Amino acid sequence: MAWQSLSFLTDASHAEPVCDALLDAGALSASIEDADAGTPDEQPLFGEPGSIPSSGWTHSRIVALLEPDADIDALLAEVAAAIGLGEVPAYTVEPVAEQNWVQLTQSQFDPIRVSDRLWIVPSWHETPDPTALNLILDPGMAFGTGSHPTTRLCLEWLERNVSDACTVLDYGCGSGILAIAAARLGAARVAGVDIDPLAVEAARSNAERNGVSALFADSAAPLAGEYDLVVANILSNPLRVLAPAISAHVRPGGKLALSGILREQAEEIIAIYARWLPLLVADTREDWVCLAGTKP
Repeated sequence: MAWQSLSFLTDASHAEPVCDALLDAGALSASIEDADAGTPDEQPLFGEPGSIPSSGWTHSRIVALLEPDADIDALLAEVAAAIGLGEVPAYTVEPVAEQNWVQLTQSQFDPIRVSDRLWIVPSWHETPDPTALNLILDPGMAFGTGSHPTTRLCLEWLERNVSDACTVLDYGCGSGILAIAAARLGAARVAGVDIDPLAVEAARSNAERNGVSALFADSAAPLAGEYDLVVANILSNPLRVLAPAISAHVRPGGKLALSGILREQAEEIIAIYARWLPLLVADTREDWVCLAGTKP
């Protein structure tokens, strides 16, 4: 018997409470989509990586996965009562057939061309250009597969700035993609640090898979030393708080690149870091910026 995919419309103010109530009532998953997606009324929303913009979509579609024998009317009545909806919403249901979910997931991730010489390739794909620098990286729990604009901005900055003799620190390394790219681009010594031990573990595994030498550490352990290049692709709030620590790792004459920053946040971040080094907008993609500068 196939699972059931339940779909109905709601507004922005009810979308997240409805999802929470669905999960409490037994739904296997629940997600929010823009009901106007693909139409002239589509509503782009931008937020920091890993965050959901608080405004939500004016016209939201809720999609929930249910057990094959779920009583949908009873479930929706429970949801409506839990969050104070006046009535049970009109809905549609479609069967979800059994399939190879691993294969389906893998089919959604294709090689990413960063530049003429740099590619990011999932391990199950053939490399499109065997002569290029191919970073082998699979989607996982740690942030950083190369698909997000902020990661692309940092990769492009590294490609412009890494030299054979330089040292590189990836601050907030996630999957380790930036550190691994720096090593493959020829950096002499590469390190990465992250607050999440699982990210550190993933970065070490990815570095081994790519045949590069890099030191990855949990930020719970003190990190010492100055580097020629420091790159930090994390959220804007941590970038504010960690400004003294991140800046301290840039040697005099060294360069710093920051991303994970929306256009409207750039001026504030530049002002905060001005105490240690001047930053300018080095590049933009969509609504994201990469800030970069040289330490006096």
